[in-house]
Amino acid sequence: LRGTSGASGDVGRGDHLVLTGCRKGTVPAALSASGPAAAERELLRLVATFGRENVAVELWDHGDPLDGARNDALVELALRHRCEVVATNNVHYATPQQRRLATALAAVRARASLDEIDGWLPGGGLAHLRSGAEQAARFARYPGVVTAAARLGLECAFDLRLVAPSLPPYPCPKGDDGRPLSEMVYLRRLVADGAQRHYGAPGTERLARFCAMHGTDPYAQLDHELDVIEQLGFAGYFLIVWDIVEFCRRSNILCQGRGSAANSVVCYVLGITNADPVALRLLFERFLSPERDGPPDIDIDIESNRREEVIQYVYGRYDRNHAAQVANVITYRAKSSIRDMARALGYSPGQQDAWSKEADRWGSLPEVGTQDDHDMTLPDTVLALAREVLNSPRHLGIHSGGMVLCDRPVNEVCPTEWARMENRSVLQWDKEDCAAAGLVKFDLLGLAMLGAIHETIDLIAQHHGVEVDIAHLPQDDDVYDMICAADTIGVFQIESRAQMATLPRLRPRTFYDLVVEVALIRPGPIQGGSVHPYIRRRNGDEPVTYLHPLLEKSLAKTLGIPLFQEQLMQMAIDVAGFTPAEADQLRQAMGSKRSVERMERLRRRLHAGMAANGVTPEVAEVIYSKLVAFANYGFPESHSVSFAHLVYVSAWLKYHYPAAFCAGLLRSQPVGFYSPHSLVQDARRHGVVVRSPEVNASSWQANLEECETSTGGVALRLGLNSVRHVGDELAQELDSARPFASIEDVARRGSSAEGGVKRNVMEALATAGAFGCFSAGA
Repeated sequence: LRGTSGASGDVGRGDHLVLTGCRKGTVPAALSASGPAAAERELLRLVATFGRENVAVELWDHGDPLDGARNDALVELALRHRCEVVATNNVHYATPQQRRLATALAAVRARASLDEIDGWLPGGGLAHLRSGAEQAARFARYPGVVTAAARLGLECAFDLRLVAPSLPPYPCPKGDDGRPLSEMVYLRRLVADGAQRHYGAPGTERLARFCAMHGTDPYAQLDHELDVIEQLGFAGYFLIVWDIVEFCRRSNILCQGRGSAANSVVCYVLGITNADPVALRLLFERFLSPERDGPPDIDIDIESNRREEVIQYVYGRYDRNHAAQVANVITYRAKSSIRDMARALGYSPGQQDAWSKEADRWGSLPEVGTQDDHDMTLPDTVLALAREVLNSPRHLGIHSGGMVLCDRPVNEVCPTEWARMENRSVLQWDKEDCAAAGLVKFDLLGLAMLGAIHETIDLIAQHHGVEVDIAHLPQDDDVYDMICAADTIGVFQIESRAQMATLPRLRPRTFYDLVVEVALIRPGPIQGGSVHPYIRRRNGDEPVTYLHPLLEKSLAKTLGIPLFQEQLMQMAIDVAGFTPAEADQLRQAMGSKRSVERMERLRRRLHAGMAANGVTPEVAEVIYSKLVAFANYGFPESHSVSFAHLVYVSAWLKYHYPAAFCAGLLRSQPVGFYSPHSLVQDARRHGVVVRSPEVNASSWQANLEECETSTGGVALRLGLNSVRHVGDELAQELDSARPFASIEDVARRGSSAEGGVKRNVMEALATAGAFGCFSAGA
């Protein structure tokens, strides 16, 4: 803070101020235990170590009768040795009303009861955050000490952006001159190569056909996006994401970028996303604009059972000291709040368990005094504290996919700790904290459907000799017929009851119909009244109309019904003359954390723009009100596009290879809405012969076998792991030990555990018919 070279010690010179602390500090503790002489020795030790100007004597007053005498003695020591004096408060809670809860939480942290930690808690009820006036009145006899504390607080305050790290530099290859390429030059080269693969080189007939079909030049859009990326200095970010995706490809791990990244042609040609935003006319500024505060946000979905490989690659590629996972704040729920508060109040573990289990049937904690109405035995004191702590932070977990990378050791920016999972380190900050400090987050998310698709593709190659390229599947009318019939059990995103009820009415016939379907059946559009008008218009039961002709460009593809956040932006561009960057600001302003002042400023800007385009004030106000209402439920079109790709892929696989698709789903459990039993029954309805698990025929997981009478010429053989009590580990042991000569042989050799396979497992295998190969005549 303000230490100087005058310090006689070398510890932290020039960047610190040492306070003598609360009653547990060395100086006050010595004063209480042994008197002023002992306290003086401790103070002189601090002065000798840190320098006189770097030591401040701390006063506090919690209303204890001895506080005044202690503070007088400390002030006398400070004056004698020319040390600064500051008035502080040992704050344990924000307001006096929170004292009871704060002490209970202190007991929870200590894993003890309140009685057991009583001596360690602040006395009285004054350990709250006081106002400046209250502090000044309490310390009036020591002039200047409150002002000194305020000055110290100002010196300690800083903008978190001051510690904001950069991303680690990407290791670019060398150029023709032998020196490493800059990140931007290398990114432009990768984009140019990808653009030629997707669109053809400039001047070619292939590119000309694309431009004629879609009315725009993808290379012009690429130039625009690259210019924005260069202006914002984000080239390294895109290279890191591309590198992660390339690792997945090299390692045969299915992945795809989703979210607003699907609006970017750069992401598309780099292979990060799968849908062409030029052909789909997606708005880049929904993803990135020159006015953006912070880096872009690219989510990468990775098949769940191989996500750990990708995480460890990132740790290895960028050094474990420079990478960490983001924390997730776990809050108190009914059961945990009851258990912890009962423990703090000294109730036995048995009582804690009994009361916390009652929470399962309550749903929510009732008001204090109404326990009898809910058939509860919980004491008022426990219930009152449990209600107070409900939804407050309890402990830290690991974010579902967030990782941060730094150009310096991450623990120099924020605290880190080892996670319970092997070879993982985790920050003690959540994603909001990381964003506030300027840490760049990458989301590596597990998606079980990608694993199921990969398993299906491998089974098709193995048993049908067909290599399926999911990035270039043909549009198949038969697949859409299956979807229209709501035959979608197991199909990504459209297998829920609500989706299946809508499909026969919506009747998707194109990829974009699937994009709409994914977005339409969600709580927002349902509550906003968009579903039925859209379906009526699609089926010709209602005319397609627009509030103003200028809205046709943005709303035509959804028949005049706004569904997507990108449409909100395009509407502002078309009717009010907003730039794409301004339109993104409008989208953000209309989000969940609305600023009244910002909204009013944008409202005036919208009305002025609409007036300039000939929109009457009455229509302008209606358009504005609809924009505000729509902003509450609009779904990102880019997100829907990414999901629609997996919808079609999974539907195509289900239609053409039902046995392999079912096996892939069974191998990737848990996935989707339906149980393994329901998936197997659905496969049977599609003509797939399903064979029971059998110790000498089954693999450890579901597999395919030749069968002329089954759809596609292959039967589905259930895996040994489908048998109750047989988990993956034991199923793999049984698989490795095959063939077996008898049931006794299975019991003896089927498990490496002492005593072989357990009795309950043997009984489960027998019940499932897994010993059929040993029956008479077999």
